[in-house]
Amino acid sequence: MPASMDRLAHQLEIQLDPQKAARLERLARLADVPEATLAQSLLSKAIDDADPDASSTTAILDGIPGAYERAIRGLEEARAGESIALDDL
Repeated sequence: MPASMDRLAHQLEIQLDPQKAARLERLARLADVPEATLAQSLLSKAIDDADPDASSTTAILDGIPGAYERAIRGLEEARAGESIALDDL
């Protein structure tokens, strides 16, 4: 695996809306742990509990604001030759 892919497998930047960021901060303070540690634990638990069933995955993706529009835009860019093959990354 290329070094860049290895790095991606271990590090992820996540942006939370202000309400969720404040809630994470409160939870971390109550648990007396760093926010990043709590966020990593919560995300790991969510991933472990995620149902691999296609219908539930679709429901999760449908809940991402603008996801459908970005997917359509990506498809249009690919058809116009404006994309990069994964092997070229």
